[in-house]
Amino acid sequence: MSGGKQYRVAPGDRILVDQLAAEPGSSVKLGRVLLLSDGSGVKVGKEVDGVDVDAKVLAHRRGPRIETIRYKSKKRVRVHKGGRAYLTALEIIAVGGVGLEVGEKEQPTQTAKPKGRAKAAPKKKVVVPKAEVVEKKSEPVDEEAPKKTGRRRTKKEAE
Repeated sequence: MSGGKQYRVAPGDRILVDQLAAEPGSSVKLGRVLLLSDGSGVKVGKEVDGVDVDAKVLAHRRGPRIETIRYKSKKRVRVHKGGRAYLTALEIIAVGGVGLEVGEKEQPTQTAKPKGRAKAAPKKKVVVPKAEVVEKKSEPVDEEAPKKTGRRRTKKEAE
């Protein structure tokens, strides 16, 4: 239980919880386990006192944008509210002392990515042979064909 919310977790799970005051890379113990299920049975209430969940802080981020709009027609009431929650990403290491082995899961080293848009490689110039220009012979223009004008004529102009 974290931030007044309940989460169902197992070793190796990754969850988002309300923001915690812990640095990324540090480990956190979450108390107040409400239900514990091992392979043989389920423990509830006082049977799970003293059981902690060990988690590793991965990062701090913000959640999705949530908007609320209240509108009443013909009353001039329009209320628009919105926001994004501050969250912490956790990876569950162990539940009640039972968890993943440390050597079992190794994270690959991450290289720093440059910010901004990366420049593309310069384009290679393709040499295309130029086509030969062939002279076109102009066709004789008919003098008898009437020229078309772009505007409409009234009956008086046509006569």
